[in-house]
Amino acid sequence: MFLDHFSLHSHPFAENPPIDWLLRDEHTDRALAGLEFFQQQGAIALIIGQTGLGKSSLLRLFLHDLPHNRFHTLYLHLSALNANAFLRVMVTKLGEKPQMGKDRMLLQILERIHQNDKCTLFVIDEAHLLEPKTLTDLRVLISSIDEKLSLKILLCGQEKLSQTLKRSSHADLLHRITLQFVMRPMSKAKTNAYIDFRITKAGGQEKIFEQTAKDLIHDYTGGVPRQVNNVATACLLNAAGQGTKIITEALVNQTMAEFLLP
Repeated sequence: MFLDHFSLHSHPFAENPPIDWLLRDEHTDRALAGLEFFQQQGAIALIIGQTGLGKSSLLRLFLHDLPHNRFHTLYLHLSALNANAFLRVMVTKLGEKPQMGKDRMLLQILERIHQNDKCTLFVIDEAHLLEPKTLTDLRVLISSIDEKLSLKILLCGQEKLSQTLKRSSHADLLHRITLQFVMRPMSKAKTNAYIDFRITKAGGQEKIFEQTAKDLIHDYTGGVPRQVNNVATACLLNAAGQGTKIITEALVNQTMAEFLLP
């Protein structure tokens, strides 16, 4: 592997790096500030972004700083299930055995939340895959909350979710959303900083990637972090195979010629 070749102690562009490897900038800080407000006062929050833009990284940062003595966090990602199956998953996540019938399961969820001495936070990933009936069920749950119950829902998904929520049938749910945050691709400057940051975190030197190489990686990937990870990793592998320790513009072009599908 390229780690020894570049004297790295870890893979710099791994999919799930340590929490302190997640590069923060003004965009990330704005998102976290909004999520902190949601944590304190909101009922529903919405994070939108195409795949690979860093929604999971933002969630990790938010949940890492969440006061665990005040929140009972439940992560749900099987969003493509039908509405009844999704309710069964919610009930199971709360530690209960699902009963028969939607009404009974909704009551189970509300009763279990009432018994919890912490605020219950449902983090629903891939929420763009949720059925309309599931969104209606979530609206029913939030509408049933009073001062004695503490429930928050964080929806995280692709752009399709935003369009779905704009339908008149989901107007009540949309109006209850405290925070809506849209993830954006990295700028060229941030892509450059991101590559250098990850390399140094892995024990390498910033000079491994030349400036023109980093600029070109941004152009090829559009600043999408997951794609930057993939291309930068491919460049490191290619360089190690050629016995060179500098990633140049020419090497990036060569790598992309082999990397792209025909």
